[in-house]
Amino acid sequence: MARITAASLLALGILSGCASDSQPDNVENACAIFDDRPHWERAILRAERKWNAPAHVAMAIIWKESSFRDDAAPPKKYILGFIPNGRISSAYGFSQAIDGTWDWYKKETGNSGADRDDFDDASDFVGWYMAKSNRLDGIPMTDAYNQYLAYHEGHAGYRSGRWKNKEWLRRVASEVHRKSLEYERHIAVCT
Repeated sequence: MARITAASLLALGILSGCASDSQPDNVENACAIFDDRPHWERAILRAERKWNAPAHVAMAIIWKESSFRDDAAPPKKYILGFIPNGRISSAYGFSQAIDGTWDWYKKETGNSGADRDDFDDASDFVGWYMAKSNRLDGIPMTDAYNQYLAYHEGHAGYRSGRWKNKEWLRRVASEVHRKSLEYERHIAVCT
């Protein structure tokens, strides 16, 4: 029989801690997410208090961006259809924040150690970005549709209205709006 050492237990604890940010079994129901990942509930509610960003709206954005996957990344680019050549964007993690916007967030908030694949940091980032959209573009914090458009297009892109010519993006923003309403109903029951 194998002997369990303190080092083995420590390594197992570290590995299980890393695995805790993997995608929950049911990402369609906020209560199921919170039951599966109680620390995510604390993180999203902390971001709500800090940035005045409604949890249900922030969760709907994360749902659409990464489906609550910590390692979500855009598709790879290929040369000649088969030679990998990087990704189509630097977006990564729960929030799908691109490098430049993530760096802006870290600098402005002083959260220099923030990681895009950490749910606490991603929740804080989404709340911060929503607060920026509210301050810069006047988008109400509860307006999931327009918050998502600004999140996806960036503040300058949102202001330019270029999203108006993107029917697919307006459909996606409508999905985020619907999901935020579902999450709002769930959260009212389970928090």
